[in-house]
Amino acid sequence: MAKRGPDESHESVKSVQSEGNGSSVNKRYLLFKIDLFVLSFVCLQYWINYVDRVGFTNAYISGMQEALQLKDDDLNVTNTCFTVGYIIGMLPNNLLLLVIPPRIWLSFCTLSWGILTLGMSQVHTFGQCCAIRFFQALFESCTFSGTHLILGSWYKESELPIRSAIFTSSGLIGSMFSGFMQVKIYNDLNGRYGMSGWRWLFVIDFCITCPIALYGLIFFPGVPEKTTDGKNWLSMKTIIFTDQELQYARRRLPARDESLKLDWSVIPRVLKKWHWYLFSLVWVLGGENLSFASNSTFALWLHNQGYSLSHRNNYPSGIFAVGVLSTLLAAVYLSKFKRARHWHVAIFIAVAMCIVAIMIRANPLNPNVMFTAQYLGGIGYAGQAVFFAWANVVCHEDLQERAIVLASMNMFSGAVNAWWSLVFYSATTTPHFEKGCYALMATAIASGIVSVLIRKCQIRDYGKKQQLAYIDANDIIENDDEDDDEEEQQIQQVNVV
Repeated sequence: MAKRGPDESHESVKSVQSEGNGSSVNKRYLLFKIDLFVLSFVCLQYWINYVDRVGFTNAYISGMQEALQLKDDDLNVTNTCFTVGYIIGMLPNNLLLLVIPPRIWLSFCTLSWGILTLGMSQVHTFGQCCAIRFFQALFESCTFSGTHLILGSWYKESELPIRSAIFTSSGLIGSMFSGFMQVKIYNDLNGRYGMSGWRWLFVIDFCITCPIALYGLIFFPGVPEKTTDGKNWLSMKTIIFTDQELQYARRRLPARDESLKLDWSVIPRVLKKWHWYLFSLVWVLGGENLSFASNSTFALWLHNQGYSLSHRNNYPSGIFAVGVLSTLLAAVYLSKFKRARHWHVAIFIAVAMCIVAIMIRANPLNPNVMFTAQYLGGIGYAGQAVFFAWANVVCHEDLQERAIVLASMNMFSGAVNAWWSLVFYSATTTPHFEKGCYALMATAIASGIVSVLIRKCQIRDYGKKQQLAYIDANDIIENDDEDDDEEEQQIQQVNVV
């Protein structure tokens, strides 16, 4: 359910007068600065996250397997080690973002996994791969759900779909970039200074990661809460944003109960609502809808069928390209169409994934069928932005609950994927993937059913309460545009159903 914003063509000339000094907040310029400094860092971080993450698979099919004598399901086992680390780090990372300034924690995590990526260039055994992948995941788990938590602290419901789509697309672009980069590195650096091309990939990844971590430490403003973070070492927050802009950035968001704190009371607050249960379940299913892509089955199939190294690295990029396109189209649909709802996209994804499973099961050795099905499977990536933006909207009133719900969605999805990929999508099932096809049909159908159930619960909740504009007593701004407030309340009431 995306809230429809009013015609914003007049906003460039409107401003909100601040208390006391008469200075103004230009709403359009404020949103531009939020996009420039908030969205840019989280997108760069997620982009390099996937460059580093997918780089392991690209290295595997570009010489690592033979150099380290990896066999059978070693690739799946190392991916499972990564998944376990990802699960363990998910919830603690999200809660730490409520305690430690996000610019510091996210920048530290980015630098840490960059150093571990550099360490991957020196591995010589299967055990070393597993250990480094595990600790990489501990730090990388801060990115996805943590960023959705931060986006929900800056953007209104009408603004979230596009920003969430841009963010998730940056990871898919990173996946595409990693494949192209591996081919270029292999052609130009393989054997240089006695290092194989796949080892150079990790070195180059590290060199890209470090500047992004430094950029975040200096320019990323974190969240628009009252904090002394802007006065801390190296932060540009108070230079980028005025106090009035930060006040308005908080005040323009929907109501949030400021009395709720991060303490033991958060446990019953989370458990007594349906949000945690159903959103966790729907992303367990939605995450497994991506199993053909996330387990690199296309790259394995290309390897099995004797395609060249460049083709094995480049052809799977088409899946991520489709993912980017479908994610952006879903965001445009939710933002621009008046009667659009999140569950509409969820049903479309479910149907598309069923078609993918049927095609691969019917004729997995036909290149035309496999290429079409694998690329069509990229549609499933649209679920990342849709489901997490949906959870952000539903849980906006309780910051701590929202942090736990968003982390739990990714955490439980990872927990299931840790064994799901081994059971249904192991490398030994190449090229037929019979078990994986049946598993995909099951998760696709189930995800559509759960999405409809979430929508019914959401309608029921909106029927019990009236949405109010968020006003913090410490953030009252005099001479505000009363027409804007009245217009927003009308929009909220219209979009309840």
